[in-house]
Amino acid sequence: MKLKVLASGSKGNSSLLITDNIKVIIDLGMSYPYISNKLLEENIEPSEIDAIFITHTHSDHIKGLKQFVKRNNTKVYVPLKIAEELSSTIPTSNLIIIEEELMINDLNISIIHTSHDAVASVGYIFSNNNKNIVYITDTGYINRRYLERIKNKNIYYIESNHDEEMLMNGPYPYILKQRILSDEGHLSNKTTAGYLKNIVGTNTKYIILAHLSEKNNTEELAYNTTKEAMDEINYQEEILITKQNEALKVVEV
Repeated sequence: MKLKVLASGSKGNSSLLITDNIKVIIDLGMSYPYISNKLLEENIEPSEIDAIFITHTHSDHIKGLKQFVKRNNTKVYVPLKIAEELSSTIPTSNLIIIEEELMINDLNISIIHTSHDAVASVGYIFSNNNKNIVYITDTGYINRRYLERIKNKNIYYIESNHDEEMLMNGPYPYILKQRILSDEGHLSNKTTAGYLKNIVGTNTKYIILAHLSEKNNTEELAYNTTKEAMDEINYQEEILITKQNEALKVVEV
């Protein structure tokens, strides 16, 4: 199973997941030309994408969705409430309602309900051949009922949105700062590092820190905060930082 982050940040988010039998995009928050070019760099035609999964309907996660579906007639797999949100722009024939878990070809998909100020926001656990990717973005916290389920997985793609001190001393109006810090906002570097310290295990090969704020974070702060926590549990594998307009290398488990 391979994961390639195509873009991640405040302005747009999208990832590509590949198994032996299926090619999936998670979120489409960048323009169609951008996504198309990134796929072609991997020798993948957009029409080869078998399924799209959406975490929530904020524009930085669905900006390019309408054009992608229109051009390629791709199926979009989402919970019911997200489907209702998308039905005004995506043909209902392309919307597949998912419950808590499903299987598509050789890929198992399990939903994690997140806490964000968007309708029915979710994360995912993707599983293939006893390998697992935990994909969590845009949430104020991770419900404790999921912590055992997401322990010791192979890849963690997880939001590390802001440094709390930078946010509070930054240019955002107070009401926006409170939204970001709320239970329906975003995970800070410190909070993400705390979660990772408790869930990363011997099977974990990659930590991918995602959705960094352009104004309230830096790559160095995000990396160092998680690295310090990982040093405490003797994690020796890679910690990667996503970029807004640059794809990451392919990671494989």
